[in-house]
Amino acid sequence: MVSYPKRDEVWLIALDPSRGAEIKKTRPCLVISPDDMNEPLQTVLVAPMTRTQRRYATRVNLNFRNKTGQVALDQLRAVARERLIRRLGAVSSKTAHEVSRVLVEMLVR
Repeated sequence: MVSYPKRDEVWLIALDPSRGAEIKKTRPCLVISPDDMNEPLQTVLVAPMTRTQRRYATRVNLNFRNKTGQVALDQLRAVARERLIRRLGAVSSKTAHEVSRVLVEMLVR
């Protein structure tokens, strides 16, 4: 049994307390960090998901659980595993590929 979150999975995560313009409250987040980091470390890199639509190059549109929204890559953060509440599923391979493409674009500009 896998006891750690895996890349491209969506987890319900408690993001509070937050500061300033950080996305707040408990919400679905996409696991961004690779599995070889997720297994040994006690933190996970995630991107919050939101139903608010913004025309930012750092946002990836998706449909998850029959709801439209975006992965907010401009809100990447490392969270302690203890903030993870439960696994909600995983994004499609198309969404996972688009998230990876935008991340590369963001980090190598």
